[in-house]
Amino acid sequence: MRSSVACLGLALSAPENMVRGESAAVFDSHAGTSSRDRPLTLFLAGDVMTGRGVDQILPHPVDPRLHEAYVKRADTYVRLAEAKHGRIPTPVPYPYVWGEALDELARVRPDARIVNLETAVTTSNDWWRGKGIHYRMHPANVPVLTAADLDVCVLGNNHVMDWGHTGLRETLAVLRAAGLRTAGAGLDREEAAAPAVLETRTGRVLVFSYGTPDAGVPPAWAAGTNRPGVNLLPALDARGARQVIDAVRTHRHTGDRVVVSLHWGANWGYAIPPAQRDFAHRLVDAGAADVIHGHSSHHPKGIEVYRRRPILYGAGDLINDYEGIEGYEAFRSNLRLLYFPALDENGALLSLEMVPVQIRRFRLERAPEAAVHWLAEVLDRESRRFGTRVEVTPRGRLALRWNTP
Repeated sequence: MRSSVACLGLALSAPENMVRGESAAVFDSHAGTSSRDRPLTLFLAGDVMTGRGVDQILPHPVDPRLHEAYVKRADTYVRLAEAKHGRIPTPVPYPYVWGEALDELARVRPDARIVNLETAVTTSNDWWRGKGIHYRMHPANVPVLTAADLDVCVLGNNHVMDWGHTGLRETLAVLRAAGLRTAGAGLDREEAAAPAVLETRTGRVLVFSYGTPDAGVPPAWAAGTNRPGVNLLPALDARGARQVIDAVRTHRHTGDRVVVSLHWGANWGYAIPPAQRDFAHRLVDAGAADVIHGHSSHHPKGIEVYRRRPILYGAGDLINDYEGIEGYEAFRSNLRLLYFPALDENGALLSLEMVPVQIRRFRLERAPEAAVHWLAEVLDRESRRFGTRVEVTPRGRLALRWNTP
């Protein structure tokens, strides 16, 4: 079947019965394949920002006072969203914000669930001076993350240390106590650079996480020998690529599949900087990445498949409190995507299904048909420069198509 994909240049959807547990075993008995030969299906998402307004609707909100130039209370963002779409019945149960995304996760049952968690999980009041926006969620609200059965929270981003070194220490402790693996931040440089390691039915998955200054990560946040911080990637150049390649070679075993998660670039706009593309290609050429999981943009961006490795230049936001904020309407950032790439035993892409959702009252819902087609048209337009295409499937999801040399 993989040779058919190569000949036709089409993404092949993984069979729906290829899931965890009993139905996966049934598939094996019919197909005669070993666990190692089955596709690995991932769930990837961009920014999950459960702080500020989202935290305020959960059962245990932190002190709502903010240190922003214009908005002084986190619950103001709740009022803005309610003014646009109606009352939010606070406090909401923890699964609430995931909404209909939970149905899609139950349908696909991915082997690993990976998101960029862009908030501190802390009660620390040590806000980072000189930074305009600060996100935090109360530690008692961590079930909002486990409600989606997440496996890895990547933390190499520009908000995980909004509440200082104390806030980062508490964030790491709370997430790990909840059974969530982390990458991209740590109590020292070595821990921040270490991958999250997942054991799945099809082998190990390594997740490396990095944050870049052009995505707003302060250089002062870089983890040190005895200093908590972020796994900072100073520049998208040959030296930066060597930093990633060496880290992957240190930890990777034969048969592992590797996700490199990068918080890079600007929040708005569809342009892909040449430095990003060159950097991603360097990693793939060196065998250091099977999936490039890029994020920072508040909306989805174009997708490339290079040497059968997917490059998400901007996964877009998934959960945040921007619903009532005006500006940048042309990007329709209320529309979000759930990404489900399926990889073969060598890490090559077999298929990429994307499920469009929208946020209303801080809850994810299936996107309406017109919005699905709009998103498909935009992504198709932005991806064609890379030789990939995006189509709407009969079930109202999106599928990536590409030509395989």
